[in-house]
Amino acid sequence: MNFLEDAPRFLFFTGKGGVGKTSLSCAAAVRLAEAGQRVLLVSTDPASNVGQVFDVAIGHRVTAIPTVPRLAVLEIDPQAAAGAYRERITGPVRGVLPDAVIKGIEEQLSGACTTEIAAFDEFTALLTDPALIDDYDHVIFDTAPTGHTIRLLRLPGAWSGFLEAGQGDASCLGPLAGLDKQRTQYKAAIRALADAAQTRLVLVARAQQSALQEAARTHEELAAVGFSQQYLVVNGVLPAAEAEGDRFAHAIYEREQEVLRAIPEGVKALPRDMIPLRPFNLMGLTALRHLLDPDAPQRFAPDIVPEGLKVSGLAALIDAMAAEGHGLVMVMGKGGVGKTTLATALAVALAHQGFPVHLTTSDPAAHVTETLNGSLDHLTVSRIDPGAETERYRQQVLAAKGHSLDERGRALLEEDLRSPCTEEIAVFQAFSHLIGEADRKFVVMDTAPTGHTLLLLDATGAYHREVMRQIHANRHGSMTPMKQLQDTKHTRVLIVTLPETTPVLEAVLLQDDLRRAGIEPWAWVINNSLAASTTRSPLLMQRAGEERAQIAAVQNTHAHRVALVPAQADEPIGIERLLALVQA
Repeated sequence: MNFLEDAPRFLFFTGKGGVGKTSLSCAAAVRLAEAGQRVLLVSTDPASNVGQVFDVAIGHRVTAIPTVPRLAVLEIDPQAAAGAYRERITGPVRGVLPDAVIKGIEEQLSGACTTEIAAFDEFTALLTDPALIDDYDHVIFDTAPTGHTIRLLRLPGAWSGFLEAGQGDASCLGPLAGLDKQRTQYKAAIRALADAAQTRLVLVARAQQSALQEAARTHEELAAVGFSQQYLVVNGVLPAAEAEGDRFAHAIYEREQEVLRAIPEGVKALPRDMIPLRPFNLMGLTALRHLLDPDAPQRFAPDIVPEGLKVSGLAALIDAMAAEGHGLVMVMGKGGVGKTTLATALAVALAHQGFPVHLTTSDPAAHVTETLNGSLDHLTVSRIDPGAETERYRQQVLAAKGHSLDERGRALLEEDLRSPCTEEIAVFQAFSHLIGEADRKFVVMDTAPTGHTLLLLDATGAYHREVMRQIHANRHGSMTPMKQLQDTKHTRVLIVTLPETTPVLEAVLLQDDLRRAGIEPWAWVINNSLAASTTRSPLLMQRAGEERAQIAAVQNTHAHRVALVPAQADEPIGIERLLALVQA
C-alpha cells in the first residue's frame, strides 16, 4: 500500500461520508501496530463507529485495544466538543445579556464551522503534546481539518476586536471567539501539519465522479495552506471477476472504470492505491486485516436468497404530492447520495401527469441537462450558479459592512465570507425568489440550505434581517420564506440517503438540524439500494444483505414516510429511464 510506505508520525484520513475513511484508518492502525509500531488512532468523525469496529467501548479517553498490542484508540465526539465550546463562550454572559441575544449567539455557534473548530481545538492538543508524541510512533486521525479552518486559525489576533465591533457577523469568525488563549498551540499544530516529514494526508474516495471531485477540491484547498504530502485511495472498486455473467454487475464495473479513466487532474498525479470492494462487513480484526491484503479471499455466504422488502417506491410519494396539485419540494442530503437524479425524476413524473413544474438546481447545469436528455411539456428548468451567487452575496456584504473598514478589517471580513455557510446563504437568497411560485405550481429544488443556515437568516443579526427584508419586500406579504418552509402544507422536504451506516447517520444529523429550525422532513428516500435490485452477483448480494439493518432503522426509527429506490444497471438518464426509476 503506497499510503503506508515510510509512514510519518501523523496520518490524516479524509473524504466524503460513506467512502470508508473509518475502515481504512482502522485497518492502517492495525497493520502498523502488528508491524511493531506504537499507534494511537483518533476519530473526530461525527459518524464514527470505531468502537463497533473493534467491539470495544471507547469514548473520550485513550483506550487500549486488547486484541491488538501497541494499539490505542480515542474518540473525540465533535458534537460534545462543540457543546462544551459553546458553553465556554456563552456561559460568562448568560444572565448578563438578554435571552434573545444569547439565543442569537448560540445559533451563530451551532453550525458546521463551530463543530469543526471545536474538534480541531481538541486534536491540536494531541499534535503538540510532547508526552503523547513520545508514547506513540504514529498518530492516525480519522478525518482532517479543512483549508478554511486552517486559514481561520492563521488569522492575526486582530479578529477578536473585529468581532467585538460587530463587523464579522456574516458567518464563521464568530466561532473563533473562544480560541484566543490557544493561539500558540495552533501555530505549533499548523507547523506540524505543513511539515511533510511529520504529516501525510490520505484522500479517500469511491469510484464515483462526485467523490473524486470532492477529493480534488480537498486536495487543492489543503495544498494551498501547505498540506503538501497527499495520497489518494480509491476504495470499494468492484473486481473485474464480478462483472462476468451478471448484467447488473457488469454495468457497475464499466461505470466505475469509466470514472477512473477520467479521474480529475488535481489528484491524477498523486500516489494512488485501489482497494477492491469486499463482500463482508468491515467489523473485527479479521475483516480489517483482509481489507488491505490484495490476496485476501473473497468470503461469501452460501446460497444467498434475497428476501422481499416491504418498502414503497417513489411512485407512492408522487401520488401523495400530486393530490395537492402544487407546492414546494426540497430535495436535501449529503453529497453523492443522488439528490440531483431524484429531484429530476420527481419533477419529470409530476410534469408527465400534466402539472406545471419548475425544477431548479445549484448543481452544474450540464448535469441536469444530461440527466433529462430531452424536454417535456409542463417542465421548466433553471440553474443557480453557486459561484456567481456567492460572489454577488460577498459583494453585498462588503459594500454594506466593508466600506468603513481598514485594510486589515476588510481582509478579515473577506475570510469570514469564505466560510461554508456563505454559499448556502447566497444560494438560498437566489432560491427564495422562486418560493412564491409554489402557490400555483410545483417547484422542485435540488440542494437546499441546512437548518443552521435558515436560522442564521432568521436570527437576531441585524444585517441578515435587513437582507431578508430587502430581498422579499412586497413579494409575499407577511409570509416570510422561513414561515413558508415551516408550513407542511406548502413545503415537502425529502431527505435522501444511501442504505449505509455513515450516510444514514449524516441524514439523521441533517433531520435534527432542520427540526431545530422548525422544519419537519416530509419523507426519506433511500437511494441506490442493492437489496432492492436484481443482481445475482454473489459479492453484491452479500452487500445487499448488509443494507437491511440500515433500511429497517430508517423505516422504524427515523422517518414518518420512506421510499426505497433500487440500484440501477443503467444510469437513469433520459425521460423514459427517469419515469422507470419512479415506478421501480
